[in-house]
Amino acid sequence: MLLGQATLVSADGSYHFGFKKSVNGQRPSIDEEGFKSLLKQHGAIFTGDLAMKELYLTFDNGYEQGYTGKILDVLKEKQVPAIFFVTGHYIKTEPELLKRMAAEGHLIGNHSWSHPDMSQISADRIKKELDQVRDGVSAVTGQKEMHYLRTPRGIFNGRSLAVSQQLGYTNVFWSVAYRDWEPKQQKGWDYAYKNVMAQLHPGAVILLHSVSKDNTEALGKIIDDARSQGYVFKSLDEMKMRTP
Repeated sequence: MLLGQATLVSADGSYHFGFKKSVNGQRPSIDEEGFKSLLKQHGAIFTGDLAMKELYLTFDNGYEQGYTGKILDVLKEKQVPAIFFVTGHYIKTEPELLKRMAAEGHLIGNHSWSHPDMSQISADRIKKELDQVRDGVSAVTGQKEMHYLRTPRGIFNGRSLAVSQQLGYTNVFWSVAYRDWEPKQQKGWDYAYKNVMAQLHPGAVILLHSVSKDNTEALGKIIDDARSQGYVFKSLDEMKMRTP
């Protein structure tokens, strides 16, 4: 996954999502990455309303490291909504956590069944990947619809955006993130806290990986201190304006 500054563009026209990070509350940017028009054309989300102090918590759940239950505890205590993007592996191995996400009012999004490079597979395969996750979550939780997609590893092209949009999905990217997805390279809760807080900006879509011990331990303080700055946490379903 590429977080920002230099976006990789493959010879076939696929992109690894990247962005210029927010500093001191200023707007993050995808103006120089080459794909802004594609995201706009296909209704993808990079940020929400940049004039509103609203934050959107999103978690990627490819597999479980024992932290999601603790994350849910914090979200419940703080009364904060989130969306969890799940894979087929997660559906098969963590049905009770899926049930809890749904029961506690969180959104469950699509992260594909087998985490492929969506820019390199056929339209039929994209549909199968997404249908399997939607149907699998429905079988476990009773959730009949699924409207949000986070493409695996942030890799996409115009075709993958178009196909998923035609299937009824909004592609959700992010405007706050850091290198948090490697369980063996955790650096302490303060590292997570400082990385997230340094990037906060109005309308931010925050990407966190649930396998991170640091994220789990920092989450409560992130929420409290963001609120102390006047931010409000909202569900993606409440996003009234999206950019680009």
